[in-house]
Amino acid sequence: MFAVIFGRPGCPYCVRAKQVAEQLTETRDDFKFRYVDIQAEGISKADLEKTVGKPVNTVPQIFLDQEHIGGCTEFEAHAKENLGLYA
Repeated sequence: MFAVIFGRPGCPYCVRAKQVAEQLTETRDDFKFRYVDIQAEGISKADLEKTVGKPVNTVPQIFLDQEHIGGCTEFEAHAKENLGLYA
């Protein structure tokens, strides 16, 4: 399973999503992730909207195996329900 997290510096939800992904990497052999700093990469919310397929108001925006999961709250809930995350 591969996650891509689109986030920005200073965002507490982005930090939390990255922590969840790091925890999953440590506890699962089949989980990897990439964190994309949208400011450093020059990615705008409009660019993210094209990828997500709907309006984007917040970050992080998270994809699992190219499927849009949502933000940090949705990612954490998905990880607890389906990936064995113990937070």
